[in-house]
Amino acid sequence: MANIALLAAVVLGSYLLGSLNSAIIVSRLFKGDDVRRHGSGNAGMTNILRTYGKGLALLTAAGDFLKAPLAIVISRWAAAYFGVYLPVDIGYIAGIAAMLGHLFPVYFGFKGGKGVMSALGIILCVNPLAFAVLAVIFLPLILITRIVSIGSVLGAFSYPFITWAVLFFQGREPLYDSLMASVISILIIVMHKDNIKRLLNGTENRFGSKKQKQEQEKRS
Repeated sequence: MANIALLAAVVLGSYLLGSLNSAIIVSRLFKGDDVRRHGSGNAGMTNILRTYGKGLALLTAAGDFLKAPLAIVISRWAAAYFGVYLPVDIGYIAGIAAMLGHLFPVYFGFKGGKGVMSALGIILCVNPLAFAVLAVIFLPLILITRIVSIGSVLGAFSYPFITWAVLFFQGREPLYDSLMASVISILIIVMHKDNIKRLLNGTENRFGSKKQKQEQEKRS
């Protein structure tokens, strides 16, 4: 019963923390606006960048990135304090719950972002080496193509395999971590279904494009 109670508290608390959507909060605080009214309608860092520029995008990214690590730290402390041990790192459970809060925030009508920054926060905490591999491979791809979604989707698809490989070569059991990584991967890919369609059609937006700059000038 103690394990179930702790898990329930971790899931609920992490979800509520994740529901503090940085893009919506930043756009309301600094612009008196809701970023979901603009661009893609998504409450995430990329839409903030396209709508309001780099400064608020960085602030949004930091907020979304840090939510999951905070939930993970608290959950690990609680598990250690109460002597609860699971076959999988409780940080995954807390991180995924926080990510679900970001995707479907209870405070903002269950319409949030796409979860990439929150997912990166999870990965950094649960598997820093996998985080480094993803960054080395996919950050240059984003900078070269200037398409955020292509790095997000391909990175999400690769993440479970990278997790398995990293843990296997470290001599650790990769099964549970790879399953949790697959959950994160599926969430990211599903939330990017419209982006995938545009990528296949060749119509996906690039950051820094002429169209994006014109839209920003209209709002300035």
